[in-house]
Amino acid sequence: MKAIVQRVTAAKVTVGDELVSSIGRGLCVLVGITHSDTEKDVEYLVRKLVALRLFEDTAGKRWQKSIKDEQLEILCVSQFTLYHRLKGNKPDFHLAMQGDTAQNLYNSFLKRLEKDYDATKIKDGKFGAYMQVHIQNDGPVTIELESPIEDAKANKQFQTKLKSSAAENNTEVDK
Repeated sequence: MKAIVQRVTAAKVTVGDELVSSIGRGLCVLVGITHSDTEKDVEYLVRKLVALRLFEDTAGKRWQKSIKDEQLEILCVSQFTLYHRLKGNKPDFHLAMQGDTAQNLYNSFLKRLEKDYDATKIKDGKFGAYMQVHIQNDGPVTIELESPIEDAKANKQFQTKLKSSAAENNTEVDK
């Protein structure tokens, strides 16, 4: 599981002309889910996200306060494109978890975030929709978080299976 975390003065998600969610000062979090992610990855990412010190303290000292310390808002947006591979100049998304399974794990991420932080401060985009994400980055500050791959053997088996399938279909898989 991967997250691109941006400290923002404001952020919002629209679908067409409809405003889906908006926040003031806080974090905008783009969330990607890969095929091997589990609840352990959700727990890891939520724990890191709420403790990440991206804000200054009252004395102006940087990198001292977390979102939880400051009681700010979080806007989460599902983004499967975080798990891409380039095939030449074209992105391939076979590493991203698919459809309903990804949506279930993403919803689990939101619920865990609401439980470990404050449900009233968590906003969300619209899973699977073609969204416009408006971000007013503060700093700019952008941090990448990624859960550790606990089961390297399973990941290696998946890659082997993927390469085998690609060979059968006469396509290439980037390393």
